[in-house]
Parts: sequence; C-alpha cells; structure tokens
Amino acid sequence: MTEQEVQDVYERQAGRLYKICCFYLGNSMDAQDAVQTIFIRLLEKRITFQDAQHEDAWFYTVARNLCRDMLRSGWCRKRADVTLPVQVQQEAPAGNFWLEQALQRLPVKQKEVLYLYYYEGYAIREISKLLNRKESTIQTQLAAGRAKLKKQMNLYMQGGVANGAKQIKPTGQ
Repeated sequence: MTEQEVQDVYERQAGRLYKICCFYLGNSMDAQDAVQTIFIRLLEKRITFQDAQHEDAWFYTVARNLCRDMLRSGWCRKRADVTLPVQVQQEAPAGNFWLEQALQRLPVKQKEVLYLYYYEGYAIREISKLLNRKESTIQTQLAAGRAKLKKQMNLYMQGGVANGAKQIKPTGQ
C-alpha cells in the first residue's frame, strides 16, 4: 500500500475501529492502543481489499479478536474495572449513557450482535457471515440481548441501579 492509500484507509476506518474497541474494552486508552495495533498489522501483512465490504469485515474481525485477546491477558484481568471513557460519554446524548452501561453488562455474544445490528447497521445475514454463526443463532442472540437490555434499562429508568438494585449479570460468555 502506498502512503496515500494507508492514509485513506485510516480516515475511513479509525473512528469506527475506536468505537468498536471502546465497546469491547470499555476504556479509551486501551481502545487507542488497539487501533494502533490494528493498523500496524495492516502494514505488516500488506493486505489488499477486494471491496469496501471486505475491508469492513477484515477490520471488524481483527478488532474483535484483538480486543478479546486484550481482555484475556493477565494484565487486563488484574486491573480495576473502568466505566466507559469520558470522551465516549461526552459524545453520546445523555440518554445513551445508560444504554451504553446496560450494553456493557450483556454477555459478549449478545453484545456484539446488538452492536453490529444497531450501531453498524449490518443485516442478520451479514452478521451471520461475519461471525460465522447461523442466521437463526443471530436472531436468537438478538432477541435474548434485547430482552436483557430491556430489563437492565428498566432498572436504570426506575433509579434502581443507583439505589442498589440487583443488576443483570453477564452469563454464557
């Protein structure tokens, strides 16, 4: 890739990758590190993309796998739990803060399906191909994620979380 091609890819993908990494990692600094690592991998592997869909799929897959690896690392597990980064909280409208908090509490498989469907705008068929899961599985995970998200949001709206009400614990990760 030429320097200009790398710059063009960076401009198209960096913001999206940052949001994906924040979504998985819940931490702005780690998300920035992950985005840098992803672009280093792009340069090292000298990837050429067939089309825009191939580019998006490659970046999402690499981001997801890198974030999972980071979360599994011993260093990451021993750190204190951090809420969403201030920068992301400030970018989102006030009502979205609680939605983001509720999403972070969902099991990973449900969280990533909801993210791809609602935030990235992928169709169920595209998510199925991207995650290598059956369409029926994606539909089930969407339905289960929506149900858990609705319960969590009801707790937030009733002020239950602030008053010590039980939060939904992630299961089946």
